[in-house]
Amino acid sequence: MSRWATLSGNTAVYAKLQEFYSHRSFPIEVRYFLCTWFEDKQWNLFDPDNPEHEPHAIQLFSNLLALMRTKIQELSVIPDFQAIKMCLEQTLVDFKNQYENDQCGFLRVIQQCMDKEEELVKICQEEILAGFMDQSSQSGAEHRERVNAHIVQQLQQFHSDKSDLDDRVRKMLNLQESFIIQYTENMKINSQISNLHGQMQPVQHQLLSPHLANKEKLHQTLKELQARQKNLEEDKKKLESNLSELGKEILQSRLELADSYNKLIDEVQGMQKRVLDDELISWKRRQQLGGNGNLPKSEELDSLQRWCESLAEIIWCIRQQIKRMGILRAQLPIDLPIGRPDLLPELNDTITGMLSSLVTSTFIVEQQPPQVLKKESRFSAKVRLLVGGKLNIQMCPPQVKATIISESQAKNMLRSDMLAKETTSGTILNNVGTMDWQDDRNPLLPSGCLSIHFRNMQLKAIKRSDKKGTEAVTEEKFCILFQSDFNVGGNDLVFQVWTLSLPVVVTVHGNQECNAMATVLWDNAFADPGRTPFVVPESVPWPKLGEQLHGKFQQMTGKGLSPDSLDYLASKVFNAPCGLDFSQYTVSWTQFNKETLQGRTFTFWEWFYAVLKLTKEHLKGPWNDGSIIGFISKTKAQECLNRVENGTFLLRFSDSECGGITIAWIAESLTKPGEREVWNLAPYIAKDFSVRGLADRIHDLKNLTFLYPEIIKDDAFQKYYTAQPESDTSSKNGYIATHLVQVIGAGQLMCPDNMSNPPRSPQIIPPSPAYGPDSNQTTLTENMEDMNMDLTEYLVTDYTAGDYDIIDANQFVTGPYVLPPYQTN
Repeated sequence: MSRWATLSGNTAVYAKLQEFYSHRSFPIEVRYFLCTWFEDKQWNLFDPDNPEHEPHAIQLFSNLLALMRTKIQELSVIPDFQAIKMCLEQTLVDFKNQYENDQCGFLRVIQQCMDKEEELVKICQEEILAGFMDQSSQSGAEHRERVNAHIVQQLQQFHSDKSDLDDRVRKMLNLQESFIIQYTENMKINSQISNLHGQMQPVQHQLLSPHLANKEKLHQTLKELQARQKNLEEDKKKLESNLSELGKEILQSRLELADSYNKLIDEVQGMQKRVLDDELISWKRRQQLGGNGNLPKSEELDSLQRWCESLAEIIWCIRQQIKRMGILRAQLPIDLPIGRPDLLPELNDTITGMLSSLVTSTFIVEQQPPQVLKKESRFSAKVRLLVGGKLNIQMCPPQVKATIISESQAKNMLRSDMLAKETTSGTILNNVGTMDWQDDRNPLLPSGCLSIHFRNMQLKAIKRSDKKGTEAVTEEKFCILFQSDFNVGGNDLVFQVWTLSLPVVVTVHGNQECNAMATVLWDNAFADPGRTPFVVPESVPWPKLGEQLHGKFQQMTGKGLSPDSLDYLASKVFNAPCGLDFSQYTVSWTQFNKETLQGRTFTFWEWFYAVLKLTKEHLKGPWNDGSIIGFISKTKAQECLNRVENGTFLLRFSDSECGGITIAWIAESLTKPGEREVWNLAPYIAKDFSVRGLADRIHDLKNLTFLYPEIIKDDAFQKYYTAQPESDTSSKNGYIATHLVQVIGAGQLMCPDNMSNPPRSPQIIPPSPAYGPDSNQTTLTENMEDMNMDLTEYLVTDYTAGDYDIIDANQFVTGPYVLPPYQTN
């Protein structure tokens, strides 16, 4: 996309561009119709103040006029463009009258317009990037909403299926009870038939006797017994038929239930895999990336807990139903058809394994311990069991123990956790506690959660392993092991659970924090899920590292890095010119924080971290306002300032001073009358701002009038100025208060208002308005006029890459000067 297309596509930016062109009497229609010509030229190669470049300015001016004439001829045949044609004709006349004898002035105006366009393009790019990030965030939120809806829908279906199966088990129970009742009745009939058979045998023997007196009566009795036997046998036949049907129905029901449970368990297992292996692992990954940027929202973990609790309830109920089916089978054994496998034992093992996996996987670190952990310091962490409520573990709350282990011990833990309780690489105080039921009335978790918050742990001792090659102590990784054991279902199941924190780097001194943070950032950014502890790649693509640096800066300062800032950082780490396509470059850990930058004594990360810390502690306001460009080379800063008016300044982070920021501004040259030079102040570091803030220092320097490109400095920094309290001239001790004011060491570099009486350095200036024009104000000065200072050494020309060949602006009053008591008339 062309620059013009980018600018014209943003309504607010285009309005600013129109206003800028209008103030310079340069119709924006010329820019529109000749956009390709304007954008194809490298305007920064020309210097309108250099006489040697005047022929180029004449040629460019001539080319512009020729192109305008051609465009006017093209528009003359289009009726709808007659008004624009007339505007271009008038502009052509105006340009000839204004710039025909001042082509260098024309070049300067063009350069100012192009610089303004570059500035506005950056704004567009940042808005596009921010919009993309918002869209990505919104897309991510929409994706999670869709995932949440799908998972909730599936879980509801599982609950419904589980209830249906429970009803079918109850129905089978009724069938089995009916079978048992009828079977018992059949046994009674068999007993009665047996009794009747026993009664008929004596009668039949008596009827065989020749001397029987009551033979008719015995025949009648035998007939009655035989009739009863026949009735019982008919009842028995019916019962046995019913029992046969019931038995087949029960067997069929058992087989169908086993198949249904097998299918449901497969579906639930798939959902559990998705929740644990995808969603929970994804949350853990976002939590790890949160160490370099924004942490995942607490609502995400609450959603995970609801899913896990729902799974726990479903799995527990299915397990109970399968156990009940086993009991029913034991009560009424029925042989399975030949060739039909018995699924019930396998299903019981599967569902128990799923429950075990769910419980052990949902024992997580909700709040990670600090990843840079200083020995003897106190720290906190929070552990949660996502399924604790549904399994009623809170009825007998378990204890949790925290220990610190090394990288090799963490690897062994993944191979075998048999020695988990004995594994340690140090001593932590206050490392044992009992999980509590936290019912904070969270609307997302109305049932609460089971967790423990270790608030006052303290690392007392650490045992380091042998170094690997050139590995520094700040590259050695440890982690906190949390472990517990508890039972579920009245000792039916006993679980031993453990989980590992994110890697931590143990330090013993504050100066190790920087390199420890580098290890943590690299690990958080580039660790693969399911890795062997704590393996990370040696090299990564630059865009991925740039994304992490952007996130870290945004997390700590409130504002991330622009594309130009990332381009500058890439040029720094690769020792290459800005503007290259770094998207295919890879950066190694050695380049990141092992090798020093060319010509420096510090690594890329040490420089970046110092800048990050300085910005966070002292420059956050101006940085978020956009008043600090920061990540720009000295050469580029000089090019920018050479195209603006005198007194314009910008702020850039020092290349040579780790954690330093310098002010560069454009002013008249001291050695070449009529020419201009870019001046640079010696870098400020954190201790300088602890004495006097950046805004106050800029306010003190009257040489600085506009913040690049043309913002009045008071508009940018006034809200950060420190108000000087009015001094009471009638102080009890007879002294008059003073305050610090920054001045430039070279007395020649003064603004025009101060040239008649240039101040000398250092100065003590009593605060105004305590002194009127007639007061006995006394100022202590140190005369520098006789010092024969050669200022040529402070000029930008022929400078080296460092920042120490420039002006020292850090001259402050170090102690108050005692004035005589104020005398009244």
